[in-house]
Amino acid sequence: MSLRGVHILFILLSVLLSFLLAAFELTVYRQGHALVDGVVASLSAAIGLGLAAYGIWFIRKSGKSTV
Repeated sequence: MSLRGVHILFILLSVLLSFLLAAFELTVYRQGHALVDGVVASLSAAIGLGLAAYGIWFIRKSGKSTV
């Protein structure tokens, strides 16, 4: 697997883990209504969206290069 492929795989895994953490923390927040759980859920979802945007940008950028 190329370095590009490994990078894309790690980005995809990071996005998946971020959204899984957000879902878990949202479930915990619904049960206990602790502010920290709501904040962590929101931040995890935002980080997941940011990583997804970065992944799209990286795929577009690296697809055009010949290196």
